Amino acid sequence: MTFSLGIVGAGQFSGQFAKLFLAHPGVGDVHVTDLLPERAEQLAAAEGLSGTFPSYEAMLESKAVDAVAVFTQRWTHGPLVLQGLNAGKHVYSAVPMAISREEIAAIIEAVRATGLTYMMGETSQYNPATVHARDQIADGAFGRLFYAEGDYVHDMDLGFYEAYQYSGGENWKATASYPPLLYPTHSVGGVLGAWQTHAVSVSAIGVKDDRGDGVFDQQISQFGNDMSNATALFEVAGGGSFRTNEFRRVGYPSHIRESRFRFFGTDASMEQLATVSFWQDKTGVKDITELLEPKPTLAPDDPSLEHIAPALRAAFTSGSAPVHDRSRLPREFDHLHNGHEGSHHFLVDDFVTAVNTRTLPSVNAWVAARYTLPGIVAHESARQGGVRLEIPDFGDAPES
Repeated sequence: MTFSLGIVGAGQFSGQFAKLFLAHPGVGDVHVTDLLPERAEQLAAAEGLSGTFPSYEAMLESKAVDAVAVFTQRWTHGPLVLQGLNAGKHVYSAVPMAISREEIAAIIEAVRATGLTYMMGETSQYNPATVHARDQIADGAFGRLFYAEGDYVHDMDLGFYEAYQYSGGENWKATASYPPLLYPTHSVGGVLGAWQTHAVSVSAIGVKDDRGDGVFDQQISQFGNDMSNATALFEVAGGGSFRTNEFRRVGYPSHIRESRFRFFGTDASMEQLATVSFWQDKTGVKDITELLEPKPTLAPDDPSLEHIAPALRAAFTSGSAPVHDRSRLPREFDHLHNGHEGSHHFLVDDFVTAVNTRTLPSVNAWVAARYTLPGIVAHESARQGGVRLEIPDFGDAPES
């Protein structure tokens, strides 16, 4: 059983996923559309896709497309996802899910009403540290987990200027000011992807940017944002807390590891840094660095990455780590590129499997809301000087 897919947005990220969707035995034809038709045509030619559509609307009207995969600007995901669901298409969406609680509520209602598959492609769901922590939590190895930390530390100087210039055109500075806490799913999702709970309140503090180059300037920002770094402390259901950092001005080698995590329980703890990771209990320390280290499957100078800033290429070249169980993946993926610490193969397979079996994917709409909404509320808290705010919850996904 297969379905046809339409790629929405032919930018730097979507090409890597187009390869994987096309190779998956559960997918048939793959089409693409972009606001810049030449980009869509270039991607279709480069990857051997089935063809292009002149617009997203034309793609949605076509009976030749069963599902869409949205790889557009971050703040456009909510409306485009709703369009797709309301047109009767299954939807895979890059992160974040949306940028307002109203958009999130509307997506959940559309999924509930249509019965269609929705999945948010959060890479931290399969970050090796999250996978290992999830396994250890399931085995009870931490004892009672009571605290965790998730960082997404990616300096603007390490590839983000080029990425925003590529996607934003003449107005790129207005969009490069995207609020850090509205892109929370790598840090929040990495924690909650292991710890089966959800955030119920938050207090956050933002740091006003002082670079003075027009980025994170409230007068220029499309979002009225002047914060480049932010920290949030969340309370979780059932007792406990976790802290996240979203940093865009930071002296840290994000090209080595941009997302990192720590978990603390009553019996054991786990800590991940840029180049080392440790498991600790009351008797000692075990180095688990190799267990969590992905092995590259694509060289950074591969011609397919020539349009991507060198500082961003590591995110597209990482293979799987020993902690990853690849036995469930199609053999067609065995020698294909991977990315974001080995997550891309699993995310594509999750979505394809969910559509073809009509089961809930790992990061379904309800899980996606729990990864996204905490950051939206945290941004509100930071704008109010750190006031503690409650985080609404849409509950668990209904049984499929």
